[in-house]
Amino acid sequence: MSAHDQLVHCLCELTMWLQRNRNTRRARDDRPTVAFFHPYCNAGGGGERVLWCAVRALQNRYADINIVVYTGDIGVTSQQILDGARRRFNIVLPRPVHFVFLRHRLLVEPGLFPHFTLLGQSLGSIFLGWEALMEFVPDLYIDSMGYAFTLPLFRYFGGCSVGSYVHYPTISTDMLSVVRERNPRFNNPDYVSNSLFLSAFKLVYYCLFALLYGMAGSCSDLIMVNSSWTLDHILSLWRAPNRTSVVYPPCDVSAFLDIPLDDDGDRKCHSIVSVGQFRPEKDHRLQIRAFKKVLDRRRTGAGGREALKLVLIGGCRNQEDEDRVLMLRGLCQELGIADKVEFKLNIPFEELKREMGEATIGLHTMWNEHFGIGVVECMAAGKVILAHKSGGPKLDIVVPFEGGQTGFLAEDEDSYTEAIERILALPSASRLQLRRNARQSVARFSDQEFEACFLAAMEPLMGTLER
Repeated sequence: MSAHDQLVHCLCELTMWLQRNRNTRRARDDRPTVAFFHPYCNAGGGGERVLWCAVRALQNRYADINIVVYTGDIGVTSQQILDGARRRFNIVLPRPVHFVFLRHRLLVEPGLFPHFTLLGQSLGSIFLGWEALMEFVPDLYIDSMGYAFTLPLFRYFGGCSVGSYVHYPTISTDMLSVVRERNPRFNNPDYVSNSLFLSAFKLVYYCLFALLYGMAGSCSDLIMVNSSWTLDHILSLWRAPNRTSVVYPPCDVSAFLDIPLDDDGDRKCHSIVSVGQFRPEKDHRLQIRAFKKVLDRRRTGAGGREALKLVLIGGCRNQEDEDRVLMLRGLCQELGIADKVEFKLNIPFEELKREMGEATIGLHTMWNEHFGIGVVECMAAGKVILAHKSGGPKLDIVVPFEGGQTGFLAEDEDSYTEAIERILALPSASRLQLRRNARQSVARFSDQEFEACFLAAMEPLMGTLER
């Protein structure tokens, strides 16, 4: 027998062994199991809110299924994870879930791959997915965090039905355009954009990776995307329009509706609040620099420099995020505005709500944000939103409602600075009407809307699990 034949035989034996394990477990439990692959399930971002709302929706709809979550959060207990979901997102599950703790989450950490990060993380996700598959073989596997390269593992080796909820395509045609046009961004450093050879090499690398990414994603039996922007990119890469639908992520709209919409004309200090994890793509540096320009322009104005503050609220997933916060604090010191900028890290939901209630402006600066849960929450809280003119905020969220304006969009330091000044210069009555429009417009992003759309999308796959 040749080496190739031996390899094929071993893979076939392994596949049969995994599927026997699944069938044995199914017969023992007498109920199907749905597993979510979410290595950072204890983080505090919008992706984690989607996970826990999806789990809650399935448990409420299907009483006879087990739920498993693959996680790399080995430093905490199952109960601590569930307590975190309740504390951060105000989500309580009707029944317990089973956690499979993965020991090799380091393999998907971007810091492990300073170069060829996309390829490195994707290869790492294959090994991490293999660890998950060897630990537990479910009946239905859902990648809820964007690790598309795990889908073929569970479909072809585990014999599982597979689905995916895509928050952000690992690679997009916009990323290809950035490299092709040699435009510097957080993921396209100056030394690459300034070099014709490196830009050409990176473009070929991206194109090949996009091909592999599309092949992996096309294995999914069900594809849910979180916005119109993500839909366009996934359709062009995965090419499965009959299996793809938009399911807007759940935003805790109702939790912010009791924040009063009062006239804010008599406020002595206007607060600008930013809500988002401290990741590089969130571009907190842009927020700080634009805020500095606003303070400089207002120094001799009617409001005075002391009448404005910036509050940065977000979660830190790891040491890299914590180091980034230190860098941002250093930038504030360098610009001389440290006394005007507050950092609120991993705060509980009630404190988040309090800060939102006290703010005048909600700030968002991520280029091509896939959706923007923080943007929706700010609008539900009755804040005047100022978001980036791209991605989900531009296409789905900060759009006219019943003919009325719902917020502002900007794209660089100067336009953000001008927009902030324009918002603060509005008569308080005009601001109040804009805030009302924004609050009314985001009802379509509620938990209830998400659950209805998610369950409708999942119904064909769940039907295959019925006994």
